[in-house]
Amino acid sequence: MKRVSRVTMLVAAAAFAAAAFAGVALAQASGRNAEAQSTPRNWNYEIRDGKRVPKGNRITNADGSWREEVRQGSCLTIKEKTAAGEYRESRRCD
Repeated sequence: MKRVSRVTMLVAAAAFAAAAFAGVALAQASGRNAEAQSTPRNWNYEIRDGKRVPKGNRITNADGSWREEVRQGSCLTIKEKTAAGEYRESRRCD
């Protein structure tokens, strides 16, 4: 009978520790500000109000051409694509 009670006590202690750890992790996650969260640098979108929003300002024309400006720190990357399919990217750092 001693062996069964020991195993039961170990299982109960492990369950209690897991519940306590989950509670702490949940409290830390909810304490963070949603605005402070950011996506990794190589992703082309960021998360605002729980929704994916493209980084940069893309202007699309009716003929299919577009121009996008993305600012990273003091650098500005300009991406352009013509209706004919020609792609050009330039970068300017101030």
